[in-house]
Amino acid sequence: MNSSERDAPIWQRVRDYLYENDKLFSFLGAEVRAMGLGYAEVSMVVKPEHLNAAQVCQGGVLFTLADLAFALASNSYGTLALAMKATITYVKPAYEGDSLIAQASEFSRGKRTASYHVVITKEATQERIAFFEGLVYRFDEPIFKEGV
Repeated sequence: MNSSERDAPIWQRVRDYLYENDKLFSFLGAEVRAMGLGYAEVSMVVKPEHLNAAQVCQGGVLFTLADLAFALASNSYGTLALAMKATITYVKPAYEGDSLIAQASEFSRGKRTASYHVVITKEATQERIAFFEGLVYRFDEPIFKEGV
């Protein structure tokens, strides 16, 4: 890592690291649209391979999209955070061609745990598709070691 990368804000380093190393981004065709401390926005377009037998976006795909935003937001401080619990409520279907946005925001953050809310919307209409709640355990361990 060069010095300019090391001097970047920690959330930017986390974004770049997770985006490059979490294979689900490429599997879903998802992209990080925005990020900051305790916040992340991830988008994707629903493709034919994301559909279930009812021809709507598979719930697991929506959960994974929300989980990617959750992972970015919860690790944005540069301290390792891993999910303890996550739930999702589906409120409307998404269809092939829909552009979806998952916005994760920090609800609370303590010394050991933190909770996040993720709302998935259709970009074109701003219709809410799903609501995800996640709880992480915050390890006392930096994601990046000194000099890395």
